[in-house]
Amino acid sequence: MTAFLTIIVLILIAIAIWQMTKIFEFSQIGIKDAQIANDKDNKLNGYLMFAFLGFLYVLTIFSLWKWGRVLLPKSASEHGGDYDTLMAVSMVLIFTVQLITQTLLYFFAYKYRGAKGRKALFYADNDKLEFIWTIIPVITLAGLILYGLYTWTTIMDINDEDDPLVIELYAQQFNWKARYAGDDNVLGDANVRFLNDFDGQNIVGIDASDPNGMDDVVSTTEIHLPVNRKVVFKMRSQDVLHSAYMPHFRAQMNCVPGMITQFSFTPTITTAEMRQEQDIQDKVKHINELRAERRAKGEDLDDWEFDYLLLCNKICGTSHYNMQMKIVVESEEEFNAWMKEQKTFEETVAGTDR
Repeated sequence: MTAFLTIIVLILIAIAIWQMTKIFEFSQIGIKDAQIANDKDNKLNGYLMFAFLGFLYVLTIFSLWKWGRVLLPKSASEHGGDYDTLMAVSMVLIFTVQLITQTLLYFFAYKYRGAKGRKALFYADNDKLEFIWTIIPVITLAGLILYGLYTWTTIMDINDEDDPLVIELYAQQFNWKARYAGDDNVLGDANVRFLNDFDGQNIVGIDASDPNGMDDVVSTTEIHLPVNRKVVFKMRSQDVLHSAYMPHFRAQMNCVPGMITQFSFTPTITTAEMRQEQDIQDKVKHINELRAERRAKGEDLDDWEFDYLLLCNKICGTSHYNMQMKIVVESEEEFNAWMKEQKTFEETVAGTDR
């Protein structure tokens, strides 16, 4: 409701300004050359250009100060440092170019404002200037693209040499399921045609004729990952295009119906360790303060505790917001203990009819 009222107020203010502009135009009727800008008008517009430039940067600085805390904390994956460095380099370049070009734009708008008797100087061409503003962006963009390709190649290094843990992420409207490759670390074949097998217990469509699938483990509530061990995610979608997004690990990959996509990373910070980070503690404190205010107004909200999350980063339907799954990063011993508590596919479907 507050947002709606704010929009209404802004619309009314815009209408009022427009009406005042029309009134000013009508008040100028009868004045000679009222629609022709004079030196005073041009000077005023030049100062307004500088004022807008100042407003632009004041707004940028204020936004960074006000909402900078909503940015992601440090990466919890091995490749995340490379990703963050590439992002930082890109943003520094963007802001540097923006600062230079916008400052020159508004400065020239002021310096070369219209004046009585002044004529504009027309350049048919200038080879030196054209060379400068062509070669500098070419070199900068080429360097950024090559650096990006190198980083992408490093991140997408998916191989079995490191004995990675293999997990399938199965997306459907509107939930996630995780399938572990079991003791053999090989996922069994799967297909949507098998979803109704075994009285509906085959919730990810595992092919029961493939022996590699009998020791697979399916989790519908949370994903457990051992710290400092490489994980290869195989991704499938049952219905529409989804996107597996794990922001704290700087990982994202589309889940496409009819094909298997994959992404790998090595988690480096356990959930317990991340909860001890000052940035995370500040966020938790701030969010719980907001929740306390809403509880005081009668809303039923519990205190929030930080967890890694698997999200969907595609607007996949009306309940898209429900597509999230808790990720727990823990020690190898804790992970193995959790795995022993899970039922394999063979144990799950035992005694059911196909």
